[in-house]
Amino acid sequence: MSLIRVLLAIFFPPLAVLGKGCGSFLIVLLLTFCGWVPGVIAALVILNNPN
Repeated sequence: MSLIRVLLAIFFPPLAVLGKGCGSFLIVLLLTFCGWVPGVIAALVILNNPN
């Protein structure tokens, strides 16, 4: 995880996971709409996954 991706995950979570695939982007986008904190947590979990 790079510092730029972590900062993106904090400030705009869907943009941080854009390179991980469309499904990840949509999940994080929906969670961000439900609340900012769930979106940030999901983005950090997805970015921390090595696959």
